[in-house]
Amino acid sequence: MYRVFWIESEVARSEAFPPDALAAALAFAEALRARRRMGDTLSFVTIASEDPGQVGESGTADPRADYDWVKRRPPPRRRG
Repeated sequence: MYRVFWIESEVARSEAFPPDALAAALAFAEALRARRRMGDTLSFVTIASEDPGQVGESGTADPRADYDWVKRRPPPRRRG
């Protein structure tokens, strides 16, 4: 899913778009930017996306207890 965020006259606003509507979200954001260029009091126009098929939470976490990381390459040698 996509969401376009913007601030209009000091009020935060947003508009949601379904996962298959990236082109519509981009066109909506560009229309907001065009209004800003014409003098409307719009700022902070941005698009955020979320993958509904994402597995797990975003961000970082400690590795599982059974995670066994192995470095496969030797460290680079320093030039003396």
